[in-house]
Amino acid sequence: MPAYLDHASTAVLHPAAREALLAALDDGWADPARLYRDARRARMLLDASRETVAAVLGARPDEVSFTSSGTHAAQLAILGAAGARRRSGTRMLVSAVEHSCVLHAARWHENAGGTVDTVGVDRFGRVDPAGFTPPPGTALASLQHANHEVATIQPVAAVADVLHTAGVPLHVDAAMSAGRIPVDVVALGADLLSASAHKFGGPAGVGILVVRTGRRWRNPLPADEREGGRAGGFPNVAAIVATAAALHARTIEIADETPRLAGYVERLRTRLPHLVADVELLGDPDPAGRLPHLLTFSCLYVDGEALLGELDRAGIAVSSGSSCTSDALTPSHVLAAMGALTQGNIRVSFGRESDGADVDALLAVLPEAVARVRERAGAVGL
Repeated sequence: MPAYLDHASTAVLHPAAREALLAALDDGWADPARLYRDARRARMLLDASRETVAAVLGARPDEVSFTSSGTHAAQLAILGAAGARRRSGTRMLVSAVEHSCVLHAARWHENAGGTVDTVGVDRFGRVDPAGFTPPPGTALASLQHANHEVATIQPVAAVADVLHTAGVPLHVDAAMSAGRIPVDVVALGADLLSASAHKFGGPAGVGILVVRTGRRWRNPLPADEREGGRAGGFPNVAAIVATAAALHARTIEIADETPRLAGYVERLRTRLPHLVADVELLGDPDPAGRLPHLLTFSCLYVDGEALLGELDRAGIAVSSGSSCTSDALTPSHVLAAMGALTQGNIRVSFGRESDGADVDALLAVLPEAVARVRERAGAVGL
């Protein structure tokens, strides 16, 4: 059977989300901004979903808004906070390993006359909290909770402490961590937080934006009355209901699922160096410092696109290149910032549907796949 090992790109729709989605298509189709019966029912579903998501994330319901994607949520958070704090300064701090959507927002801010400082990382992809000591005129900082390519968990709470001492707010990109490990805005010290439904088993097309009470923020786009003025457009109530159902279900499953998925990753980390020559395992070797379900490794003398094709023909779905733009196989800015090999890398990520047979399939196919790619490249015996 095919082995789907790209859950970090998008997770399979959770059964709870599917059930909630189908029910809400019948019950939540009306405009929740209206006052008649069907509209009130849609509004109740929307409000209940907001309360569920807020409870999982440790936020207040009125701090939670739903957007069209995780990218939209992250960029609204960053540009909205930076715009609202222009009197405090126009400088922004971001880590070198942020998701491309954050880096694109930072570049937009820079093109509008702002300044962006990039904080470097160590060989595991982790920042030093001291690197986020804000220079005068800093309006905002953004740091991911966990890395989308190498699974490294960032010291977000420590970074927030450094920033808050200087009165600078922090946006946390939790797209890769929400539904995988506990995420709490208070514990993290996040002033703004963004997440993406399809990463944890919700439907595609729903993002989560949290703006904590009392934080300065204004919509960088034209005003809209929906979602408290934070996200415009008619809300996809059914998809939002499914998002809340998936996130709630995932919080219940995490404790039991984590050891199983971590075991699959540990098996790969143990076996790969013995099966494939010149392989580099990336990210923190300490399980406590990384997400439990994800591993990226690089193979020397291997073209990532060619290896991806070999594995695909064997029925194994993984990702290669930059996880943000793997359709173009752009060299990974994350791996470059870590000083790691940026070509020939493969990201393997497990989900709730994964089992030991998926690991067996990958281990059985990978050595020969790498050998064939190296042979075609004339790298045999190097």
